[in-house]
Amino acid sequence: MSLKTDLATLSKLIQPLDTPLPDWKPLPGPQIMALESKADIVFFGGAAGGGKSDMLLGAALTQHRRSIIFRREYPQLKGLEDRAREIVKDRGQYNSTDKVWKLPKGRQMEFGAVQNVGDEQKYQGRPHDLKGFDEITHFQESQFRFLAGWLRTTVPGQRCRIICTGNPPTTSEGDWVIRYWAPWLDIQHPNPALPGELRWFTTIDGVETEFLTGNPIIHNGEVLKPTSRTFIPAKIEDNPYLMETGYRAQLQSMPEPFRSKMLYGDFSAGREDPEDQVIPTAWVLAAQARWRATPRPDVAMHAIGVDVARGGRDTTVLTPRYGNWCGEQLVYPGSSTPDGPAVTRLVVNAMRGNPAINVDVIGVGTSVFDDLRGRGLYAIPMHASKKSTRKDKTNQLSFRNKRAEWYWLLREALDPESGENIALPPDRGLLADLCAPKWKMSLQGIQIESKEDIIKRIGRSPDKGDSLVYAFAPIPRKPMTEKELANLKHSVFYR
Repeated sequence: MSLKTDLATLSKLIQPLDTPLPDWKPLPGPQIMALESKADIVFFGGAAGGGKSDMLLGAALTQHRRSIIFRREYPQLKGLEDRAREIVKDRGQYNSTDKVWKLPKGRQMEFGAVQNVGDEQKYQGRPHDLKGFDEITHFQESQFRFLAGWLRTTVPGQRCRIICTGNPPTTSEGDWVIRYWAPWLDIQHPNPALPGELRWFTTIDGVETEFLTGNPIIHNGEVLKPTSRTFIPAKIEDNPYLMETGYRAQLQSMPEPFRSKMLYGDFSAGREDPEDQVIPTAWVLAAQARWRATPRPDVAMHAIGVDVARGGRDTTVLTPRYGNWCGEQLVYPGSSTPDGPAVTRLVVNAMRGNPAINVDVIGVGTSVFDDLRGRGLYAIPMHASKKSTRKDKTNQLSFRNKRAEWYWLLREALDPESGENIALPPDRGLLADLCAPKWKMSLQGIQIESKEDIIKRIGRSPDKGDSLVYAFAPIPRKPMTEKELANLKHSVFYR
């Protein structure tokens, strides 16, 4: 849209809701572009100072009847409350306890916070026609998806939508935003999108899938309606009010990578890892860069790491390994792997030669292991809580259990100084999973955060990361006996 926007255009953007409107008008350029976007889910963000939070308030006050704007923590709402008072003035009443603005004709704007994973549950069943998320990279993906599920209205003709704002993530926990808006933000995406361009998505068998249009599709007898997304970049130059204050000079003085993130909205700029992150992000990115530059070696498949879905949104993930080169991961929704034989079929189809099949045997994985062994396949049980007798590379530190051993040995192998030159597929989901676990030193040695604790903290299961760790676990090879090989060849599962 042209930066020259006349009053007629503005009047179309700001639809009256039978009441006098607040004294707010969008800034020409990206702010108007975001306000008038037809997308169901808009991400308006990038650089600091682009008028992101102001646009959220303006959209709520001028185009919606029942709105809620979230920040991750309640103290972070102070700036939104102050700016809302400037805009609303004496046209409404604010309850600072409930954090609800009562506006004329029954309209209202609410503020909310979900500091801990699980806090989003208190908003269950509360409909709003606008769900706003200020600083979306501070939220967990599970929180965002849950809250977005209650977007609805009973007012005919009232538009429903989600607007998110934010800067590039500064920690790995915000990386899900880059995956969610991958066509715009992921430099590795094969089909990049332009700013403001609409793309449509829906979930098929537990896997989010992109479609060419928003037309309904039929899958397994169910009608699915894809929803549209877009990303519109914002920068400080779009905000003449802040440009006059010298705020740009403050952003220029920031150290890298924050300077690139906040001044230019660079989502590809580096970030600072938490001190207790097990595997540094830079090491994983380096391994993924090697994968793009290195073809699969002409060697036998050494192992397959198998992480079996435990229900819900979990996935079954298979990771083939050829020496220090890891093949692309095979991901299946949990609904497609209800039992051991179902997983066995997938494993056999993925096998090349006679690799070790390293299977997580906690919970439902036990039936998978039993079925693999029953078919004569060389399955290795991976029990994370078992005692470890190994030491780290310095021979000084021990491990609390096998999970700590496996993750730490992978960390050591990914260290650029190790010379191992491990190559990993360039998948952002894998990157996020490998960088999710934290560690600490216990009386029993190095302790890695459990899968259950990770799920509680980030709201999802790190299935891709665990599967890869299993594939690289140092399990001694044991060749099949002639009898085992004969049983395998006569099995209906052999391909």
